[in-house]
Parts: sequence; C-alpha cells; structure tokens
Amino acid sequence: MANSVTGVVVIGGGPAGSTCSTLLAQQGVSVELFERERFPRFHIGESLIPETYWVLKRLNMLPKMHASRFVKKYSVQFVNASGKLSAPFYFRDNKPHECSQTWQVVRSEFDQIMLDNAREHGVQVHEGIRVVDVQFDGDRAAGVTIQEDGGRRRDVAARVVVDASGQSGLIQNRLRLRVWDPVLNKGAIWTYWEGAYRDAGRDEGATMVLQTANRNGWFWYIPLHDNIVSVGVVAPFDYLFRQRGGAPQARPPEPGPTRGSRAWGPERSGATGPRERRRGGAAGAKPPGSSYEQTYQEEVDRCPAVKQRVASAKRVTGYFATKDYSYRATRVAGNGWVMIGDAWGFLDPLYSSGVLLALRSGEMAADAIAEGLAKCDTSEAQLGKWGPLFNQGVDRMRRLVCEYYDGFSFGNFVRHYPQLQGTITDLLIGDLFTDRVDRVWQPMESLYPPGKTPIPPWNAGTAQDAAPDKANELVLPDGRRP
Repeated sequence: MANSVTGVVVIGGGPAGSTCSTLLAQQGVSVELFERERFPRFHIGESLIPETYWVLKRLNMLPKMHASRFVKKYSVQFVNASGKLSAPFYFRDNKPHECSQTWQVVRSEFDQIMLDNAREHGVQVHEGIRVVDVQFDGDRAAGVTIQEDGGRRRDVAARVVVDASGQSGLIQNRLRLRVWDPVLNKGAIWTYWEGAYRDAGRDEGATMVLQTANRNGWFWYIPLHDNIVSVGVVAPFDYLFRQRGGAPQARPPEPGPTRGSRAWGPERSGATGPRERRRGGAAGAKPPGSSYEQTYQEEVDRCPAVKQRVASAKRVTGYFATKDYSYRATRVAGNGWVMIGDAWGFLDPLYSSGVLLALRSGEMAADAIAEGLAKCDTSEAQLGKWGPLFNQGVDRMRRLVCEYYDGFSFGNFVRHYPQLQGTITDLLIGDLFTDRVDRVWQPMESLYPPGKTPIPPWNAGTAQDAAPDKANELVLPDGRRP
C-alpha cells in the first residue's frame, strides 16, 4: 500500500465539494478531490435560487453560467389547492440587482461545469476513485483510503478531510451523528416532458409550486432547456407509496465500512452501500411490479393546473422515485474534518434550497479551513466556527417549509401584511443568514388557527441509532436521464 500526503482531501465532486475545493485552491491550499462517479451523471435538484449568485461569483462561475444554455429564472409562483395562482414573486422587484436572475439547470451539465472549474483553479480532481474509509489518529482525521481502478487501495494523508460525500455521509455514519427530522418525511415521483406549456417573457423560466387538490402534496414544475420540463409530485411517504403498494425497496447494502443511506446527494462519493437501484424500461413502459406511473398519473389528474400544462406534451423519460427523510448532523466539524452539503444535512426541496446550502456550506467551510491552516489550527472549534450561523439559516428555511405544510398561504399573508412581501421574498431567494428576516415570524403566527401545534425543532427527531433501518432511497429508470 503506497502512501501520499496532501493539504486537504475532499470526498465528492458535486456542488459542495467543488465549491470548497475551488475556494481553497484560490487561497493557495493544495487540494485533492476524489469522486466516485465519472461525470457527467444524473442528479435531481435543478432549480437554483438567487443567493447562489454570490458564491458563483467567488468561484468565477458567472461567465460560464451566462454562456450556458440554462433557462433564466426570474421568479417563483404558487398555485393553491383550488387552482388559484399567487402573484409571481419577482426577485428583481425586491432586489434590483443582477443577482436576482438565476437559472434552471440540468444537473449533469451544471455539476460538470463546476467540477471542471475546480480543475481550472488547480484542484487535483480524480474521477472514478472510491473513498472507502476515513483514517483517524485518535479523534483526529488524518486522511482517507481510496480504491483505484482494478481494486488497488492506497492511503492519502491530509491535514484536513472534507466530507462532501452526499447522503452516503461517510463521517456522519461512522460517528453516528445523524438526526432524522421529526416532521419532514416525504417521497417524490417525477419525470420529464418535452413540449409542455411554458409561460412567456420573464415568466418562461419560473419555478411553479402547485398544491394538489387534496392538499396531501405538491408538484414542482421546472422549465429546462431543449424544451424539457421537469415535473414531480412530493407527498408524505406513506400516502405516495405504502398506501398504494409501490414503496421503493432498496437492495441490501453492499459490504463496507459504513452503514450509509443512498449516495445520490449533491456530492455523490466513494462511500459504500448506496441505497440506490435502477429499475424500469424505456419511457412509456411501466416497470414490472411498479405503480409509479399509476400513482404519478393519479396525482396529475388531481391537479388540473399540472394536467393542463402537460396535456399536449410528450413524456421522454421513465419515472424516477425517491424516499427523502430530512436530516441533520449534530456537528459540522471535528478535529481535522468537516462535513458539507448533504454529507451534513438534507432539507425538504420545497423551496429549491439544496444547491444554495451546498454552495454556502462549501464556502463557509473553505474559509474556516484556509484560516485554520494559515495559523496551524485544525481543531473542531476552528474548522466548525461557521456551524452556528449556518444552522440558523437552515432553521429559517426549514420553518418556512414546515409552515407551508401546515397550511401557510403566501397570498393570505401578503394580503394581511403587504409591507412584509419583500421580507418573504428575501427568504424565498435564500437570504437566510441574517436575523433581519426574522420579523416575518410573529405576523405569521398571528394568522395561526386556534390550537395550532408548534413546529418541533429538528433536533427533536430520531437519532440514527434509534432507527437503524431508516434510509433515504432513489429509484432510477432505465433509458434517458437528463
């Protein structure tokens, strides 16, 4: 077994890993990044929100985004259970700056651009290399063990290990740090349509969130380039799957040093035991024994606004399905290690916050690591100094998600508090890391129905050791994937 030494090792090449490694390289730190997959690869999470702008600017990614074919996004709009549309929330009306225009991205293309950008900044990127373990010296991370093509293993020593391994959560699972959210337990089924309806002008690229008529769930409607629209339904897991006999069942975990959940998060890494399976046939064919097509069509039929928009469209992929339990780790860092992106936590995708949280955690961690290396301090206190601020931001987005599921109406809120429409829009664009936006909560509470139960905090959930069989899962169809 050969050995090598580097400054920082990053596990995973999705948005969090590429962000952290690029920013470290910009500050003169030697970085090696190991990505299990060979890009491009499919990933869900296609809608950016405006606050990603500032990290993309630091990464020198804006010229690449402007030159891309990604659809420009200027707003988000909500449709309630009765089919009534809210007024669009135009980001530029609230903040007249170029940051208020963002993008709808095909993640296989976006993540490739991000990883290539890391290479251009001097990061040593290794694709198709699996990280099989994180090496510890006592309670301090000291490097990783990688497995190369052909099965050869070697150790890579590092002063800091950054876990951006996505939902496989290499360090999180090893140290048993995961807490499952007590409220946000959802499933999703989605597919891709060609020629579906698009609005015109600045509304063409809008994300739409459409509540189902029975209020059990909601649809996302995301216009992509090449005349493709991503359309998915999200609802409680039991409602979407178990009550209809179509629950996704993962294959047994592969042997390995961790007991991770599936590895499809923004930083799909070298962790073993992904709860992922591929199932189904070409578009138009129903997978044997699967009710995803039936369930999806039933939900479309129950949401006239979606049904009308896809009525003349052609479905061009099979059906994708996930079981998504939101979770968070009790720490962001330890001595010699940091967790970012989905390797740290996953939040319900209602407001398209996933890429923002990946980029911001990668940015905050990179700055703490660079500062720590400069003063020879890679302690937990130094590497995790960004954790409290980041947790507060995620708490704000989580509360907005939970309020929606509890019946919060944007239209009703703005009618009662028109002076706070800008602040609500700030939350929707991802301006989460300031207490200025907290002025919306008391007015929101004033509209609660009598006897409404308070939203439990995330850490009132279940520790992973108390739910050893709980895991997030992904089912991929055969055939075309964006």
